[in-house]
Parts: sequence; structure tokens; C-alpha cells
Amino acid sequence: MFNTLTEYATWFVTQAPWLVLALFALPFGLLARFARIYPRPQTVIMLSIPFVLGVLAIVIPATVAASSSQTRLVSVFAVFLVAILDGVIAFAVLLDLLFLPAKKAFTVTRDMQRAASIAVPHPVELTIEYRGYWPAFLRVKDDTPEGTKMSPEEHVVRLSSNKRWQGSHTISAGQRGPYELESVYVNVRSRLGFWQKNIVIPCRSTLHVYPDMRQLAEYAILARSNRLSLIGVRRTRKIGQDSDFERLRDYTLDDNYKFIDWRTTARRNKLTVKDFQSDQSQRVVFMLDCGRMMTNTYNGLSLVDYGLNSLLMLSHVALTQGDSVGLVCFSDKVDRYVPPRSGKSQMNQLLHAGFDRFPRLIESRFDSAFLHLSSHLRKRSLVVLITSIIDQVNADQITAYLGNLQQRHLPLLVLLRDHRIFDAADNPALDPDVLYRSAAAASILTWREQVLHRLRMQGVLVVDAFPDQMTSPMINEYLKAKAKHLL
Repeated sequence: MFNTLTEYATWFVTQAPWLVLALFALPFGLLARFARIYPRPQTVIMLSIPFVLGVLAIVIPATVAASSSQTRLVSVFAVFLVAILDGVIAFAVLLDLLFLPAKKAFTVTRDMQRAASIAVPHPVELTIEYRGYWPAFLRVKDDTPEGTKMSPEEHVVRLSSNKRWQGSHTISAGQRGPYELESVYVNVRSRLGFWQKNIVIPCRSTLHVYPDMRQLAEYAILARSNRLSLIGVRRTRKIGQDSDFERLRDYTLDDNYKFIDWRTTARRNKLTVKDFQSDQSQRVVFMLDCGRMMTNTYNGLSLVDYGLNSLLMLSHVALTQGDSVGLVCFSDKVDRYVPPRSGKSQMNQLLHAGFDRFPRLIESRFDSAFLHLSSHLRKRSLVVLITSIIDQVNADQITAYLGNLQQRHLPLLVLLRDHRIFDAADNPALDPDVLYRSAAAASILTWREQVLHRLRMQGVLVVDAFPDQMTSPMINEYLKAKAKHLL
């Protein structure tokens, strides 16, 4: 390969820096590849000191010495000192490598509740047990699934031998559904600080993120204080009277005088009336469309999210009234089915059945959904279909199936509006592009109103509302149906 010794010497001089660099980096690469051990910045600084001193030991004597013999003597002495320093630094760095704790010295446990609410910080507690022989300096970070945030993101910990550390943080998810927390990540540094090691400790936990249920507590408070009108729920005049006593409450201007409890009024020195509840248990079944017509979003939430929040609110109201509630989630097939039942435990069943349902870009099969409903639901019920319409094909399917359903059950169609279409129709301008867009939006809304009129003529109850304003109209329509004994 080389013809003369000169060529070999020339090649060696030109390639020597790269060979030295490769030999210098090889141990670090092997440690990083197989043991996940990395040098810290101070390690690089410490190992670069001998290189700088070696250069100075050669350059400085040649510039300050008076003769070549003196230069050689000073250079040899400087190189000897540098070699000693090299040995001391290398020994310290290698010795510090032995002080890195092993993975088996750590035991990690995670303690948290399995259920959380969307966008609400959920407390998590980590416990680390350390069984090493010398103190450990750690940076601990919990697993962060996609779509979640941790606060704080990591913990800085110093642990003595055979000690335990407990720390807490919060996790918040911006989307409902199941999340898997699989590991805890620990970065541990050596005692002198030259090395650091990344340790992945398996610690599997499952977190189910449900819709925020604070609206249910708000409804319960307003119901007990007779202030449901603040959230748009209207009192409905009942045909006939129900006979089962429910509770006593303060008198309001809309109450009938004959329901005043005069004995309690005299005792409290405040007008008090009796509330009565219906003595019949009825059934409410929700049909939640999870197909392509529900993929539209508003304020970061899909139409399925708004529909799920509203049906859970109405389910709470219906279960409080003593009714039975069921749920059908469908897209190209029936994804989930919860048979109608009453009782407080049914609320948990509905929550668990719908929390991981998301809209998909596939065509909804209304025929499969209504066939499943007819085969599993024999008794007359209030069937609430939550969906949206985009074209005439979907509108014809909904009209046909709800019209046939009306012979056995009481159908209620909850149709979700699109803010963008209504905004375009309500804001025309002289600009031709804007004007044409407004005319197209108005045409869509006219067609939409014709579809709703045809459904009402068939005896179908209809709620037409924006997704963020649909809860109160749904509750009002349900209360109206109960008051008129339509079931």
C-alpha cells in the first residue's frame, strides 16, 4: 500500500489525530451503547486538561530555553509531570465510574387513582427505594404519554444508602380515553460527578380520563336551590299531578298555592312547598353517532365530545328522576351497547362505555344501529339520536329510520349545528367571494330547515342547537316529554 517509509510517515501524521480521536471516543461509545452511561461536561473538561498541558509542555520550553540541551531537559520534565497528571485524572474518572448505582438498586412504585377528568390536574405519587452502598444523586421523570402534561416535569433527589423518597406531581390530559404509563425514567450521576446513567424502570399503570363531571355537581346544587333557570332549564307545567312526595323546598312565584305545606311554613317562618315526583319508571336510550359526520371540531373538542357531555348530563337528570338509561355508540358498526337500567351505578357504566369513543372518518351505518336497537329494546322508550347531517343521503336515512321508529318508541333527534355555516350566512358582504359563500351557506340552512320540518311532521321531537349550547334544550325536551306523558 505504501511504497516508501516516507509515504507511510506522511499518512500516519495526517491520520494520527483522527486515530487518537477514535481511540478516545471508542470507550464512551461502548458505554453509551451497552450500558447507557454517558460522560458529563466536567468529564470532557477534565480529560482535555492533559491534552492542553501536553501541548504547552512542548511549546513553552522551546521558546524560553537558551540551548537545545536545556530544552530537551525541560521538555522531558514537563512531559513527565503531564503523564503523572494524566494518570491521576484517568484513575479518578475510572474510579468514579464504579460509583454509579446499578438498576437493581432502585425500586419504584406509582400510586394514583385510576380515573381522572379531562383537563383537570390528577395527583400522582412516586416512591423510590434505594439499596445502594453510597449516596445517589437522581433526576426522576415519570412517563408522559402523548397528549398529557406533567407538573413539575422532573424531580431532583439526593438519596442516602437504604433510604426511601416520596414525591408527587400532577398529570393532566387534554383528551379523554385510556392512557398507559409504562415506566419511570431515572438519571443518576456518579459520586464525583464525572458520569451519568439513564435507567428505565418498568412501572405500569393505567389512567382512564373521563369527561369533566363538574357539571353534574353544578346541576345538583342548582336543582336543590331551585335555580335551574340559570343554566337554561325551564320548569314545565305538568298535565295532571304526580303523587309521590319527593322533598320540601322554598316557595317560588310559579308554585301553586295548594302545594304549600302550612305546618312546615309555620315552623320555619318561611313559605315552603311540597315537590312530587313521577311514580312511573321510564326508559331513555341514547344513540351517539361516532362516524364522519361527527368529526367536526369547535374550540378543540369534537362533536362527539359535546354529545357525550350532554348525554351524561341528561342521564344524570333521568337517573335522578328514577328512569332507566341506556347507550348505543355506533359508526360502521355498533361499538358499545349499555342496556337501560336505573340506579346510581348506571352512571358509572355510561361513563366507562363512552369515555374512549372517538369520531372516525367512516360512514355511519344507521341500519345496523337501529336493527340492534330494535332487537334489544322491546319496551317503549325515549330514543335520543345525537348526530349531524351533511348531505341529502344522510338526511334521508335519518328521516326514514326515525319515522319507522316513531311507531314503537318516542324518537328525539338532537341535530348539531356548524358554527362556520351559520356565521357565513349571517355575515354577508359586498365582496363577491364573501357574498357567494354567504349565499351557499344560506342555501344549506334552508335545506336543513326543510329536513327538520319533515321530521317534525312525522312526529319526531327535534332539538336543533350548537354543540356548546345543546345540554339545556335536551333536558328541557326530556322534561317536557315526561310532563306531557308522551311515553
